[in-house]
Amino acid sequence: MTVTASSATSRTTHPVRPRRNRRRRLLLGALAALVALLASWTAWTTTHPTRLTASIEIDATPDQVWQVLTDLPAYPEWNPFITSAQVTSSGGALRQGAHLRNVLHFADGSTTVFTPELLTVSPGRELRWLGRFGPGWIADGEHRFTIEQLGPHRVRLTQSESFTGVAVPFLGGLLDSTTLPQFRLMNQALAARVTSLAQG
Repeated sequence: MTVTASSATSRTTHPVRPRRNRRRRLLLGALAALVALLASWTAWTTTHPTRLTASIEIDATPDQVWQVLTDLPAYPEWNPFITSAQVTSSGGALRQGAHLRNVLHFADGSTTVFTPELLTVSPGRELRWLGRFGPGWIADGEHRFTIEQLGPHRVRLTQSESFTGVAVPFLGGLLDSTTLPQFRLMNQALAARVTSLAQG
């Protein structure tokens, strides 16, 4: 009787371990699949940025446009989009590697602050910075101003931004409707500022 009872106990408790091991394997497999999916999504969003571009032609020289673009303390006087900008490192010098503190204003009245790093400072040609939202893979924005000379006293100013990160594909429509119009407003205001200073 004792042997029979022992055998019965063995039959009822022994299969529990394989069941637990199967659950663990399933859980680990699901986690591995999730990590692989996130890695693939991150890689795809990095190689497929969302781009916004707005250009304007101005009767001015590249230097005249550059002077207005890089006169950060004067931004509150004319800029409807970047209403405040200042260099917070490098002794206040506008140069590669320096960090900015920019205040952005949107049409709905909301504002946001971000602190990008300057990547390119090429007088009369290009100003470029990189802003990160979060740890660096959620949403990054590489903002660029390029000045192209079209003639003796005519230039094209192009303001653009490339957005990458796992959250960006979900924000594409919002960026088009809220951010791109602000690019255009800033371009128009900058052109008016350049013209006003040239005439004054």
